[in-house]
Amino acid sequence: MTGRRRWSTEEILDTAAELLRSSDAESFSVRKLAAALGTDSSSLYRHFRNKTELLRAVADRILLAAMDGYRPEGDWKQRITALALRLREAFGEQPQLATVWGRYASSGTGSRLVMEELLQALRASGLPDEEVPVRYHRIVILLAALIASEAGIGTITPEEYEQGMELFRVAVLGADPERFPALAHFARDIRPLGADRRAAFEEILAAQLAHIEAQIP
Repeated sequence: MTGRRRWSTEEILDTAAELLRSSDAESFSVRKLAAALGTDSSSLYRHFRNKTELLRAVADRILLAAMDGYRPEGDWKQRITALALRLREAFGEQPQLATVWGRYASSGTGSRLVMEELLQALRASGLPDEEVPVRYHRIVILLAALIASEAGIGTITPEEYEQGMELFRVAVLGADPERFPALAHFARDIRPLGADRRAAFEEILAAQLAHIEAQIP
């Protein structure tokens, strides 16, 4: 009688990532993962104590991939911008995992690499040491929110997108000018949330970095 196959941690994480590409953290479960692997949940708990620990490990792999080949270049603002765009791109390829990162803080190697680079860049800015952790926290909150928001749009189907665009046009172009005078005035210039997201991402980040720069003695 042959024994049940033992799955490696990497194989488990690969399968979990695949499942999360077609679902989300809420519907994902260790039982579903075990079924996909052809095993039982108890065998997976030898690798991860619970679902949260597993999701953190999956999210950390995205951070690790984003940092692969990264070399800091330029001044501190250029370093942070380059890092942010790498994170945006990495989660853009696997948008279902962006909310996992925002919700389940990772403590793996990928997370430590991101933290180290952000902290080093902020320290290179000339900020006093006591200000660096505070500014680091603000940047991470901003990046997690922007990336998760953008990823949410990236997961909708073409049909859902078209339906959303139609509703947007009705809500904006059909606004009653007496009740919504400002909306009616700017209606033809208001862009839907899916438009120019990279430009918006960079502009919002640049504003945050400019605010930090203004605090440097």
